[in-house]
Amino acid sequence: MSFYKNVTSKPWEYSSPTIGTGPESAFELPSERIALTIFLVVVSVIFSLLAVTYYLRMDLGDWVPMADPSLLWVNTGALIVSSVFFQLARNTAQGDNFSRSRALFMTAGLFAILFVIGQFIVWEQLSANGSGISSSAASSFFFLLTGMHVAHIIGGLWVWSRTTFRFFNQTDLPSVKLSIELCTTYWHFLLVLWVFIFAALSNT
Repeated sequence: MSFYKNVTSKPWEYSSPTIGTGPESAFELPSERIALTIFLVVVSVIFSLLAVTYYLRMDLGDWVPMADPSLLWVNTGALIVSSVFFQLARNTAQGDNFSRSRALFMTAGLFAILFVIGQFIVWEQLSANGSGISSSAASSFFFLLTGMHVAHIIGGLWVWSRTTFRFFNQTDLPSVKLSIELCTTYWHFLLVLWVFIFAALSNT
């Protein structure tokens, strides 16, 4: 019977499943989440290569360690608080309490802005003390690593601002939830990345 079916089958008459009758994509996750995952992998590779270059450069004889400004600890605390508020906003949004989630989400972004401002102050302090970007190899790497991290923070703040405006419009609540989740994931990643950068700079 199975042989007869194989012989008489007409594969050219096969029609693809319509929407709602089967999987329409190879992935079940939203395309935005997949794109963010790929982006985070690329960023991780880039910073990993920079870290390897950083430690290789330290082995040369002209490497002079630099003292890290104490303000970096305050900036780190601001980034931690920002990540915590993003997580709280995500948890609150799951319960459909959008008024509170909006307040938490906006507060998280404000602490992230404080982190960026703090990093600019650190750069100004280093430049004023003679440890500018071109003063030594150690300071050049400091500005490079912290500058690239701040650039990614600013990119995240741009997405945060767009999500904040959508909060007030409330035209598409499910997509707002997704944006909050993606921002939270991104900020947790940036926090972990900063911890590794800060540890590397502090121990060298």
